[in-house]
Amino acid sequence: MSREQIRACIVAFIAGFSTMVVEIVAGRILAPYLGVSLYTWTGIIGVVLAGIAVGAYLGGLIADRHARSSALGWVLVLSGLAVISIPSLTHWLGGAYFSNSLMARVLLATIIIFFVPSCLLGMALPVVVKLALAHLTNTGNVVGKIYAFSTLGSILGTFATGFFLISWMGTGNLLFAIAALLLLFPFLFGGFLGRRKFALLLLPMLWLFHHYLFNPGPDPDTLLLKESNYYTIKLKRSSGIGSEQLITLYLDQLTHSCSDPVDPLYLEFRYIRSYKEIVDWKAGKRKSFRTLFIGGGGYTFPRFIEARYPSAEIDVVEIDPMVTEVSRKYMGVSPTTKIRTFNEDARWFVMNRRDEGTYDFIFEDAFNDLSIPFHLTTREFALGLKGLLRNDGLLLTNVIDRFEKGSFLPSYIRTLEEVFGRGNVHLVTLGPVEESRGVENRVVLASPGGVDAGALARSLDGIGGIERVSYVMSQHDLQDRLDKFRPVVLTDDYVPVDNLTAPNFH
Repeated sequence: MSREQIRACIVAFIAGFSTMVVEIVAGRILAPYLGVSLYTWTGIIGVVLAGIAVGAYLGGLIADRHARSSALGWVLVLSGLAVISIPSLTHWLGGAYFSNSLMARVLLATIIIFFVPSCLLGMALPVVVKLALAHLTNTGNVVGKIYAFSTLGSILGTFATGFFLISWMGTGNLLFAIAALLLLFPFLFGGFLGRRKFALLLLPMLWLFHHYLFNPGPDPDTLLLKESNYYTIKLKRSSGIGSEQLITLYLDQLTHSCSDPVDPLYLEFRYIRSYKEIVDWKAGKRKSFRTLFIGGGGYTFPRFIEARYPSAEIDVVEIDPMVTEVSRKYMGVSPTTKIRTFNEDARWFVMNRRDEGTYDFIFEDAFNDLSIPFHLTTREFALGLKGLLRNDGLLLTNVIDRFEKGSFLPSYIRTLEEVFGRGNVHLVTLGPVEESRGVENRVVLASPGGVDAGALARSLDGIGGIERVSYVMSQHDLQDRLDKFRPVVLTDDYVPVDNLTAPNFH
């Protein structure tokens, strides 16, 4: 290949690599504001493809009218500026209020943030092809090589970003590195603009961009801010009633756990206190029982069980090893803990267990309001959980939904009824049933052998006063509400979780 063709292939590789970095980072950087859902990824992929298409068209026009190295250089420089603006635009849009639907919100955000960078990166390929075509006799060969290198860059960008770069650099530093590459490349490689000295002035400008846009002011209450392969993990100091030394765990900026690292018996969140009330009723004076937690987070309730019931066996399935590591280092999990942790996907864990009928309690705490792992909501997964429970064991699931408007909670309850039997699934509200409104936590309770709802209600009545959290909805009221929503049974073949939760964000 000639020098121009080699240079063209390198530019095509960089453009393809950068485009896929931006696309994959988009899912992570939008997660705190829009969740990780079918809507989010549909918006990202569609907008990026639209940007590439428009960019290819505009790039073709530029290539025919301005077939010069300087044109390609400016396309790359503008691409770098667009990429470096992504974090600021995301933070600005994340803090803005939009009253429209979640689908419209996703489209609006992705268009504003990612269309222009994708469009500019898409413009590079037609321009570089035009510059590399010195003779029409070898057009097919040259174009094929350039597109091959572009695709190779996209492949490498996909794998490197998803498997390595995000967890190593973080999204902010990764975007800055891509922007710096796009901004400096025209000056340092081949003299596209013919002004290499300008690159020396650009370097301090890039440093200022990085310092002010990618490094927000220090927060004295923040203990840790780190990105893993699954989440952006943040720990902050906080205080609550009864404790002045709480640590709150945020996963993708969504509040996940709040614990006192010194006092494992302190429970801040109401749904965790509901867990406690139900366990205290069911366990009674038993000294030993087995528990399984789907989702570890800050290990708040596993630590509570270990401290309150020292003979209990506790298994935790937490998909992110870094979350477990952080909880052990900051959230009070003892180095000598008896809690057994399995860092794997919960579906995989349940499918491969052979100790059927051994757990007294299973706590499913892997759902939030913005993103729900759909494969943990289906009838097939519920069948696996039922197989691990004793006949009198309990499944307790924390669900966040607007029961008078959202459709996920009714469908999830109906799905459990398909597995455990109608009458064996109950809804527990965190406060009097008649006052349960809006998007809030609720606990869904199920058992293979049924729940003595009367005995549970009497136990809860015995708590009394402001200490009580849990209230069990009657089966009559529950079935009446379910019928109004026409809930669907969630299966591996049909699990429209994102559509069911979308009304919560209108």
